[in-house]
Amino acid sequence: MPDPSRQYHISSAVVVALPAMKDAVLAALARMANVEVYGHEGGKIVVVIEGTSTGMLGECLSTISTLEGVVAANMVFEHVETEGVTDDDHRTDAA
Repeated sequence: MPDPSRQYHISSAVVVALPAMKDAVLAALARMANVEVYGHEGGKIVVVIEGTSTGMLGECLSTISTLEGVVAANMVFEHVETEGVTDDDHRTDAA
């Protein structure tokens, strides 16, 4: 079983903000650690959240959902990289 301390979690999420509050929500997201905005249009914002556990990602998403002007924040995808694990072409998944 992989060592959980050597795992890195990456998640994408869609945040829906009130159009009039979009700039304030974008500014709040920019101040958050481990969160990166990848795109936005209208009131929809695509973010990537990174961390060391699923719980950490969930906690961050919960915080995002409580930001003023946010209508919804939904995780779309989560991927886990384990340091030192190799795939079929013998490259490591995480450095």
